[in-house]
Amino acid sequence: MREHEQAFRDKGASLAAISLGDRNYARIFQQETGIDFPLLIDEERRAYKVASLGAGNLFHMLRSDNSRHRKRAKAAGYQQHKLGRNPFQLGGSFIFGPGNVDRFAHVSETFGDNADPATLLAALDHR
Repeated sequence: MREHEQAFRDKGASLAAISLGDRNYARIFQQETGIDFPLLIDEERRAYKVASLGAGNLFHMLRSDNSRHRKRAKAAGYQQHKLGRNPFQLGGSFIFGPGNVDRFAHVSETFGDNADPATLLAALDHR
């Protein structure tokens, strides 16, 4: 998302991420990734539960789609960062609009299953 932050700002959106780690983990993650948008801390996974985000397991490591995601990320120069307290927690991508409106939701089915930034940007056009 870091590479697309300006495109989101150009559409009037702001980015934020939620970390499962503590303050120290979040600080290290921000330093290693170079993100400068807010990184919120949710050690108790409350936001993940409210959004009904699931958890992976060891079998997810063997899924072919997970393997494709890992290869794509590695080819793009990304690396696995330190594992947090809940390494199997799956994520999601959401767009919330003014007036308490949910504009877009992508719930990850496996590790590395992230919404495409182009899809997220396109969702901002449908206000």
